[in-house]
Order: sequence, then C-alpha cells, then structure tokens
Amino acid sequence: MNWTLGREDDVITEWERSDGYATVRVRERADGGFVVRLDIMEQAADESTYERERYDAREAALDRAAEWRTAHDLE
Repeated sequence: MNWTLGREDDVITEWERSDGYATVRVRERADGGFVVRLDIMEQAADESTYERERYDAREAALDRAAEWRTAHDLE
C-alpha cells in the first residue's frame, strides 16, 4: 500500500500517497453529512485531478475513499 493515514480526528480523516502528490480526505459536514475529496497533483504542467462527492453516511464515504486510494495507488 502506498498510502498512509496522515490525520484522523472527530471531523477529518486524511490519507496521503507516498509520493506526496495525492491526498484523499473524508470530512464531516456541519449538517451531519460527509464529503470525500480526492486531490492529485499530476506531473504534467497545469494538470491536476480534484474530485469531491457528498454522502449521508460515514461508511459510504470511507468506502469511496478506499476506492479512490486503490484506483490511484502507485505501481
């Protein structure tokens, strides 16, 4: 696995990829929902990947975060 857990508290859980160019974050919203965010800095000039999705349940958000980490793992 090329991801490490960088932060985990009552509001935010965040993983960082070993190269430092990607993070996946699950954040609890004030309304009780959850946001999952994928942020990848690509090597090409002016390129990046940023995705954000909202979920009602924490487990669904954590499942999506795991999918993104698997999809964007380093070889």
